Amino acid sequence: MTANALVSPIPASQPRIESPTAVSTMVRLVRESFAVVEPNAEQVAQFFYGMLFTIEPSIREMFPANMQVQRSRLLRALVHVVQMVDRPDDLVPFLQQLGRDHRKFGVVSTHYEAVGMALISSVKKYAGDAWTDEVERAWAEAYTIMARAMLDAAAADEGPAYWHAEVVSHERIGWDLGVVRVRPHYPVPYQPGQYLSVEVPQRPRLWRYLTPANAPRPDGTIDFHIRGVEGGWVSRSIVAHAKLGDVWKMGPPMGRIAVDRENGRDVLMVAGGTGLSPMRAIIDHLAQWGENPHVHLFIGGRVRQDLYDVQNLQNIASVNPWLTVVPVLEEPNVPGVEQGTLADVVTRYGAWADRDVLVSGSPGMIRSTVSRMLVAGTPLDHITYDPFTVD
Repeated sequence: MTANALVSPIPASQPRIESPTAVSTMVRLVRESFAVVEPNAEQVAQFFYGMLFTIEPSIREMFPANMQVQRSRLLRALVHVVQMVDRPDDLVPFLQQLGRDHRKFGVVSTHYEAVGMALISSVKKYAGDAWTDEVERAWAEAYTIMARAMLDAAAADEGPAYWHAEVVSHERIGWDLGVVRVRPHYPVPYQPGQYLSVEVPQRPRLWRYLTPANAPRPDGTIDFHIRGVEGGWVSRSIVAHAKLGDVWKMGPPMGRIAVDRENGRDVLMVAGGTGLSPMRAIIDHLAQWGENPHVHLFIGGRVRQDLYDVQNLQNIASVNPWLTVVPVLEEPNVPGVEQGTLADVVTRYGAWADRDVLVSGSPGMIRSTVSRMLVAGTPLDHITYDPFTVD
């Protein structure tokens, strides 16, 4: 049986999985086979894009000439989906957001079919003896469900595919950090903590995810805190070359990081570097009320310069007793901060089992922090983080 026969065309409605046992089998087969190919992630991604552009050559023009970063983003997305494949309450909203976000590329159903064929062909090639007809059916079912969720969300979205926004200020804080303010031509309906895909004129077709560092304002302006990461084509071009009058494109808001003021639980925030942005936006939003859940914010970095906004947040905490700010540095012998990694320091305080936990930063920081917290006893369903956090 060929991949084409399994996933093309995508059916008009989600395929029925007959029983919980069938769902469990599908999840197990997808995870087990993905674990086999994941050590060859770079080769899988290269083969996937080669196959995709062969099946549907028109898709190539949607992507930048340099595909290196795009390949790593594909694998991060795949890993995230595989991790959530048996958690539909988390996975379906994530896929719906992706579907709405992909409208900016002009994606249509035939593109999803091509992606499905290329994906299954790529996993099959590197799964070796682990690939069977049963595994192929599991991947086809899983992909069809994912694609249908994305297509349905895109079709139902009545908002624009993207917004235009003009750069109205650009402040450099050190050589590798910039704060850029943009004014959208029309208000962007994001919630504090969500992120947006952004395309800048210096790097056309290189869309990157950036997180507003402020709650929505009456004038609609949005601040982005951007660090120029090593190898970051977009982040470095923004920090060094963004100028007043530049017009950016911004896709629909995405992400799950948020604070529920009504559920009665206090909040732990763990932020590394410019991963502070979603936490800052949420705190900005909460500051309009006198009473809130208690928020314990750990801000981490390697050196003092990474704590670029800690004084501002401590000023906010000084007049808002619901907020506690704890700066953390890996650099030794710095007064006034906790010493160690964020994972070290946060778990030193305990398991935080009664808190809602929000984590944001580099993929490595998120992995280490979440892993250590789970070992310490933090319930998994209390932890929220978003997968797209780097250039």
